[in-house]
Amino acid sequence: METTRQQKIAKQIQKDISEIFQKEGASIVRGTLVTVTAVRVSPDFSYAKVYVSVFPFEQSGAMMERLEHQNRFIRGALGQRMRNQLKNIPEIQFFLDDSLEYIEHIEKALKEE
Repeated sequence: METTRQQKIAKQIQKDISEIFQKEGASIVRGTLVTVTAVRVSPDFSYAKVYVSVFPFEQSGAMMERLEHQNRFIRGALGQRMRNQLKNIPEIQFFLDDSLEYIEHIEKALKEE
């Protein structure tokens, strides 16, 4: 169970990474809709799992590779935004949140019946 501080830091990281994608990371997302759906932070704030949703889903593999390739840039931009709130900026790892594709698959299956 996450502490209140972990939840607050996770929400701030989610907000900041979303802004980075919108403003500074236009070259990273390249016309693809990338949404930060959730962030989980370790108890010592040294590690953050960032869950992203990609639309269209067919481009998710390439997008995940771009995010991992640009991880250092994103972490640096995050550090500029959070430098007064955290002593150390957490290591970031991106994970694909495919819940939207799963929902779409369920809806298609229900319509076929």
